[in-house]
Amino acid sequence: MTARHLKEKEQRLFELLRKCGSLVVAFSGGTDSTYLLYAAKQAIGKGVVAATTVSDIHPERETAAAREFVQKMGIPHVILESGQMESVDFTKNHQSRCYVCKKLMFAAIFAEAKKRGIQHVAHGANTDDDKDFRPGLRAAREMNVAAPLAEAGLTKSDIRALSRKAGLSTWDKPASGCLATRIPYDTEITQELLQLIDKAEQVLLDAGFSGCRVRCHGSLAKIEVPEADMERFLAPENRARIVDSLRQVGFLYVALDLEGHQSGRLNRSIQD
Repeated sequence: MTARHLKEKEQRLFELLRKCGSLVVAFSGGTDSTYLLYAAKQAIGKGVVAATTVSDIHPERETAAAREFVQKMGIPHVILESGQMESVDFTKNHQSRCYVCKKLMFAAIFAEAKKRGIQHVAHGANTDDDKDFRPGLRAAREMNVAAPLAEAGLTKSDIRALSRKAGLSTWDKPASGCLATRIPYDTEITQELLQLIDKAEQVLLDAGFSGCRVRCHGSLAKIEVPEADMERFLAPENRARIVDSLRQVGFLYVALDLEGHQSGRLNRSIQD
């Protein structure tokens, strides 16, 4: 990607955003939604509102980071309960889980947009998102949620490059996903499981490892770390401390995935 082509994509994004006039951005605080919110602020100005949905599937640390960024940007921000844990269709954790989740999330955001007299809602999907099993994208399309980053042709690497140029601290933030993605399909999602996973991943963060996952397989914690961090993770002082800490939070067994972290790992169980 040349600098000229990236600039053309950025200009296309700004044109799309200006056409909205006013916009509610579904804002998680991740790399994509942060850049989208930044770009919308530049293109639209006061007509932009950030909406962050909260439930047990989202770690509080992510919500806190989202709130802090919006305050610094001076953008109106609303926190909305999205109610996934009250939906049996979500908690039974079938392959449609992400579809159900996004339906609930966007319904809450559209209701807020209507209260504010804003017609358009956008999320941070990019062109790379169609490469994985993402039923949430289908939900967004059905509900006419705009995807300006994808429409402008921006890939994940493009968004990171533009975020870095804009001085956004999230330019190299690892993708996180919700805590439900750590639970294999058809295993019921419970508040207790989500809290266990959240505590376990906080252990890894406190030990200096970011971009990790703790996949919950019953009493087994299967840890995924980026391949570049695997040797450091296996250093005796790190490994022993992490194993002990994960046992303390509630896991009986701790394993390291030798393939390293890969987004969407649990989608392998899905049969075409």
